[in-house]
Amino acid sequence: QVQLMESGGGLVQAGESLTLSCKPSRNFFTINLLGWYRQAPGKERELVAVVSSHGNKNYADSVKGRFTISRDNTKNTVYLQMNSLKPEDTAIYYCNARNTWSQSGNWGQGTQVTVSS
Repeated sequence: QVQLMESGGGLVQAGESLTLSCKPSRNFFTINLLGWYRQAPGKERELVAVVSSHGNKNYADSVKGRFTISRDNTKNTVYLQMNSLKPEDTAIYYCNARNTWSQSGNWGQGTQVTVSS
């Protein structure tokens, strides 16, 4: 079991940037997959980006070229840098930690990101 502490959400205008942070309660090196998911009102939760312990990264097509996920091993923190934000990026963003894709893993409490047009 791992607890995830998220921060960095807020209200921005379209075109602006935000950085989300997620700090697991357990050492990074015991977690294989760290990712960000989001859920907009009336929609299902979807994958935004994930980074493995080997540094492999996957992104949703809708955020490629705009969002960057990274792991800082010295700070035991995973970041989601979001640039060129669009109103359709508005959602609650959740951090997730798991060791395999077949696991549901552990979830953070979520942080709200709102992008106004």
